[in-house]
Amino acid sequence: MKISKHTDLRDGSSCELEFDEGEGWLRAIWLGYVDPMEAYNGAENFLKAMQDLHCPYLLNDNSKLSGPWFDSVEWLRSVWVPRAVHLGLRYIAHVVQPHDLLDEAANTDAYAFDDQLRLQLFDDVPSAEEWLREMRVKQQV
Repeated sequence: MKISKHTDLRDGSSCELEFDEGEGWLRAIWLGYVDPMEAYNGAENFLKAMQDLHCPYLLNDNSKLSGPWFDSVEWLRSVWVPRAVHLGLRYIAHVVQPHDLLDEAANTDAYAFDDQLRLQLFDDVPSAEEWLREMRVKQQV
């Protein structure tokens, strides 16, 4: 079920948020060159959706991004994560841009996210999906 899609008319970049009812998780798909304001807006739109859904699982797909991702890990850690955890988020499968896996891993490891939130980095969507399925199974046991 599509929740929202915001497209920048200047360059076609976008952030799409959907709820995968069959899998039971939210999926954010980022496409193109996303500037910092678009990134903040996409993150805020996720929080708005969480007010109704309270879904513990997010697949954040950056595999189709071009250019640098916004550099505000500190904002994510200090502002976004506490709000997301409060709304029920517990697991993030984050698919990075293919060429940024090591840089992004270093940046996120440098900041401890909330101990109630587990973040796992992936270089492909199928691996991220499999991990989220494993986390769902663990929660059901």
